[in-house]
Amino acid sequence: MSTNIFWQESPIGKTERQKLLNQKGCVVWITGLSGSGKSTLACSLSRELYTRGKLSYILDGDNLRHGLNKDLGFKAEDRVENIRRVGEVAKLFADAGLICIASLISPYRKDRDASRDPKGLYKLARAGKIKGFTGIDDPYESPLNCEIELKEKEGECPSPVAMAEEVIAYLEAKGFLQNQ
Repeated sequence: MSTNIFWQESPIGKTERQKLLNQKGCVVWITGLSGSGKSTLACSLSRELYTRGKLSYILDGDNLRHGLNKDLGFKAEDRVENIRRVGEVAKLFADAGLICIASLISPYRKDRDASRDPKGLYKLARAGKIKGFTGIDDPYESPLNCEIELKEKEGECPSPVAMAEEVIAYLEAKGFLQNQ
């Protein structure tokens, strides 16, 4: 690691960027097993924020593996590096004043029974055709102290829009969507 590097301050700070955007930058990190609806929720949340005049950007785990993280596999150390990189990018987006929606499996607590299988991946993993699959033969550690948890209500999973509304209510209560 190089010791001869220094952080370059911007002449326009986070406060000025947030004032310009009329919102506070933050990171909404959506975690869950493969196929659990993370990307669907992220897209609904982004759309709902947009309708309120708020600027967000989705960092989707699959999309990031096409570019930023295409050199990483699915071994434990690669998964840790994947989350580390996304975390650093998410911090930059939040510093820019955006609402960053990070949608990743995030299998390990220290870095952050399958109920849905739209891609048929759990079936393949259980049949031994996919090795190292999170939630089957690779761990998924549920968050211990998440700020908001979206749960079933009366045995029914809320719609993505309803879940997005719950997240937006939380962001409003915390002051992230308030006019500056």
